[in-house]
Amino acid sequence: MTVVGPFGLSVRDQALEADVQAGLAAVEEGLLEATKSEVPFITEAAQHLVRAGGKRFRPLLVMLTAQFGDPYAPGVVPSAVVVELTHLATLYHDDVMDEATVRRGVDSANARWGNSVAVLTGDFLFARASHILADLGPEAVRVQAEAFERLVTGQILETAGPQDGRDPVEHYLDVLSGKTGSLVAVSCRFGAMMSGADETVVDVLTQYGERLGVAFQLADDVLDIASDSRESGKTPGTDLREGIPTLPVLRLRERAERLGLAEDVALSELLDSDLSDDARLAEAVARLREHPALEQARRDAVRYVEDARAALAPLRDGAAKAGLMELCDAVVHRAG
Repeated sequence: MTVVGPFGLSVRDQALEADVQAGLAAVEEGLLEATKSEVPFITEAAQHLVRAGGKRFRPLLVMLTAQFGDPYAPGVVPSAVVVELTHLATLYHDDVMDEATVRRGVDSANARWGNSVAVLTGDFLFARASHILADLGPEAVRVQAEAFERLVTGQILETAGPQDGRDPVEHYLDVLSGKTGSLVAVSCRFGAMMSGADETVVDVLTQYGERLGVAFQLADDVLDIASDSRESGKTPGTDLREGIPTLPVLRLRERAERLGLAEDVALSELLDSDLSDDARLAEAVARLREHPALEQARRDAVRYVEDARAALAPLRDGAAKAGLMELCDAVVHRAG
């Protein structure tokens, strides 16, 4: 058993491991090339998060799903670069919206250079992704455009919040389907599509990616509470401080409204208060770590992982399918 990439996927097939390792190495080169500019400052800002590392979760999915066709097809690596550039661009924008100070264990771009530079750098990455995408054909452009629309719609829905009468948990899961599920689904779609896999296989892998993407974000929600900064690359409780209602918080509010227990209500009030003080934030994180709402959020993440696993049932058995199953296990592990 060997480990591939920062995400820690265990691969038992040597040929698959070699293909994935070579593909991810080519993606890394492609990311550095795509983020170069004639202006040195733009190169520095654009490569800031590339060089900080990351899980490369989306490129890894491209490499694995390409195994259902020709993994050496010329569009596979560029499509993986496209999805990772798009993901990186959203991180620059998200950190501005969330006023985050740390990303991937380093200063966020907005903390280092200010909001304007961070937003414009994100735009620069979108532009570079579009440039690569144009060479992959009109169908690839259409798929990416639809996913990007869903991604932005999810972000807007998150900002606007649920409409009156809408269940906040259902609203949040819809947000995640757009913000995270869409791009993870495209990663799987691109890998299969660019490799020439059958359309039925492309559809199955797209469904898998959608469900796994939501599970991945739900696991991140848990990590924001349950982990330290070395594991998550962010300050614990960052989402709490910014008032972002992640699933553990929503499950807490749901329980407080349903049962009316004094301790649940008190913790909800604490989370709704000003958490700019480090001591108050630490108290909120510690109390939420011990609360049943966090375990409920873990179970929700596992449910989406199992849905992703079930989506793979129609595919032929083999090393690539086993690798995708291993990713399900890895996401469950992240959620604790």
